[in-house]
Amino acid sequence: MQATKIWQPTEVIAAADQIKAGELVAFPSETVYGLGADAFNAAAVAKVYAAKGRPSDNPLIVHVADVADVPVFAQVNDWAKSLMTAFWPGPLTMILPVVPGVLSPTVTGGLNTVAVRLPDHGLTRTLIRTAGVPLVGPSANRSGRPSPTTTAHVMHDLNGRIAGILEGGETRIGLESTVIDLSTEQPIILRPGQITPEDIAAILHVPVLSDTQTIASVQVPRAPGMKYRHYAPDKAVYIVPVTNWDEALAWAVKQPLTIGIMADKSVLANVRASNNLRVWSLGINGAMAAAKLFSGLREFDAQPDVSLILVAQLPDTSAHAAYNNRLHKAAGGHFVMELWTE
Repeated sequence: MQATKIWQPTEVIAAADQIKAGELVAFPSETVYGLGADAFNAAAVAKVYAAKGRPSDNPLIVHVADVADVPVFAQVNDWAKSLMTAFWPGPLTMILPVVPGVLSPTVTGGLNTVAVRLPDHGLTRTLIRTAGVPLVGPSANRSGRPSPTTTAHVMHDLNGRIAGILEGGETRIGLESTVIDLSTEQPIILRPGQITPEDIAAILHVPVLSDTQTIASVQVPRAPGMKYRHYAPDKAVYIVPVTNWDEALAWAVKQPLTIGIMADKSVLANVRASNNLRVWSLGINGAMAAAKLFSGLREFDAQPDVSLILVAQLPDTSAHAAYNNRLHKAAGGHFVMELWTE
């Protein structure tokens, strides 16, 4: 087992040298920490799947430092050009037709498309430029676990499995990028993120569809998060709709279990002092909740006395779609009301 190092921002050259040597380096972004490897090195990419325990048919997102890097491996259409101008650098991943023969099937999942993103984090773009190659960059966690938003999260999941982590502080957004398929006749969002369908439609001037359903086991997913278990801690997670908190708290305080409560400050103000409740604030708005979701799930997962976690659902709007999507997957679709009927 190799010793995983932590490089400070001033040590970006050392991190880039490991990428050049075919090793794995976790890097920060505005969304979550990614697990980087040379996208042109099939052996290095294979190490990503092994380190994460990731299914081999789950395609990877390729991260670039500059728009000019994309045509080397992807076919850029007019929609993509418009969205690059509007949203890059930023939390938008585009699925485009792949340039044949440039990328290994280990990157694309054997598809004729490739996912690409230009992150809004200067340190990561410096890493990519210094390494001289685009980087694959799935979330830097064990497959299926909540995505990492700090170096400590990465170290918890991947210590000894990767060469090192480039320290970039806590991530700003906290949820993965929006993924939009631009290889089809109509733009389709496959994974919701901070950039909404309305944001994209305003640029492209065409309707934007959404298809975020889990796909069948025999299908190859076109984007991460569509097929396999994602974002889930080991502890059971239950979703609490906005209108059900009074009942949920009344039930929780009576249980002979220690229960984690993840909600906004207005809900937590109503939590009675109790020996069996632990609280994690999701802040005062949707953006704060998104940034704190994965950290809270990891915090309660690490507390051995916590038996289950109750987490606030946000109102059903496009602005909250990414948060609710990740929460639904973390909970496996289970709602708190199920506990009252057991």
